[in-house]
Amino acid sequence: MGTRLNIRVPADFVLSRDACSYGYFLLAPNHWDVRQQTLARMFLLAEGGARATITQEQRNTHRTSRPGRISFPHVPGAPLRVGFDRALTRAEQIQARAQLTRMLRLDEDETHARAFHALDPRWKQSGRSRLYRSPTLFEDVLKTVTSCNVTWPSTIHMNRRLCDVLGESGSFPSARRMARARPGTLRARCRVGYRDQRMVELAKMFVPRGNKPAEVDEAWLTDPSTDDDTAFTFLTSLPGIGPYAAGNIMQLLGRYSRLALDSESLRHGKAVLGMTGTDASIMKRLAAHYEPFGEFKFKSYWFEIWDYYETKRGASHNWDRDEVGSSLTASKL
Repeated sequence: MGTRLNIRVPADFVLSRDACSYGYFLLAPNHWDVRQQTLARMFLLAEGGARATITQEQRNTHRTSRPGRISFPHVPGAPLRVGFDRALTRAEQIQARAQLTRMLRLDEDETHARAFHALDPRWKQSGRSRLYRSPTLFEDVLKTVTSCNVTWPSTIHMNRRLCDVLGESGSFPSARRMARARPGTLRARCRVGYRDQRMVELAKMFVPRGNKPAEVDEAWLTDPSTDDDTAFTFLTSLPGIGPYAAGNIMQLLGRYSRLALDSESLRHGKAVLGMTGTDASIMKRLAAHYEPFGEFKFKSYWFEIWDYYETKRGASHNWDRDEVGSSLTASKL
C-alpha cells in the first residue's frame, strides 16, 4: 500500500489557482487532471521514482463565476492530500514534503501575498501570487533551457522525451543521470537540438565531485544575504544561460526583481499595452512599465500575460495539457 501524506498549506493556498499559474505545470512529468482537478507527477526520491497524486478539498458545489472573475473549485487553506503509488521510507517522506513545498511555493505565506498585492492590487481579488515551479532547481533550469528559442509545442515534446528516455519510471531525469548522458543521445532521442552539450555541462555543475560541493548551490542562490545582482551575474555565467533564461531562473528561485523578456513580451507590449516602435524601444518601455512593482515586477508582468491567455482559452485549471498546451503561444491563441 502506498504512503499518504497530509500537507498543511498557507491559509490562502488554492491548488487549482496556484498549481495552474505557470506554463511548467503543462510539462512532463506533470499532469493536471481537468476532470478531477488534481495534479499528478513522478517524484525522484532516495529509493527511486514514486508517482504522487495531489488533491485538495473541493467546494460542495461549483459556484458560477461572475463575468471577468474566475471561481476556483478548491477550499482555500484546506490541507493537501498526497497519495503515492508505493510506500515511502521516513527519509523519503521528508524529501517528498520538501519537494512539494518548493514546487507549490508553500513557503510563500499570506504575508508575502499581502506585500505583493500592496504593490499591485489588481491581483488581490483573485488571490494570485504564487507561480508554479518544479520540485528541484535542476529541473527548473533544464526546463528553462528547453523553452529558449523554440516554440512551446517543441518545449512540451522535449520534456516528454527527456522523461521517457532518461527519467526513472517517467520521472524528470536526475542531474547525475543527465551528467552521464551522451550529447548525441539528447539530440537524437530527446530532440533538444543545439542544447545537447550545454544540458550535459549544466547537469555536471549540479553534481558534487568527491569532496567538492556542486558548483550550483541553491542554498547560496536563495540566501537573502546573496543580493539579486550577484545571483543574476552567477546565473548568466552558466552554460547556455543568457539574460532571458537567467531572469526566468531568478523568479523560479523566488527572486522576482528581474524580468525575462522575449518575443511573447513584445507581443504583450504591442497587443495589450499598446506600445509601438522598434522591438528594442518596446523592450525598454516594458522594463520601465514594470519598474514601479519593484521586488515583485516579474509577478506583475507574468500575471498580465497569464490573464491574457485566460481571456483567450478560459481558466487555466480547465486547460487540457495536450489540447491547450500545444497552443499556448501568441501565434496560436
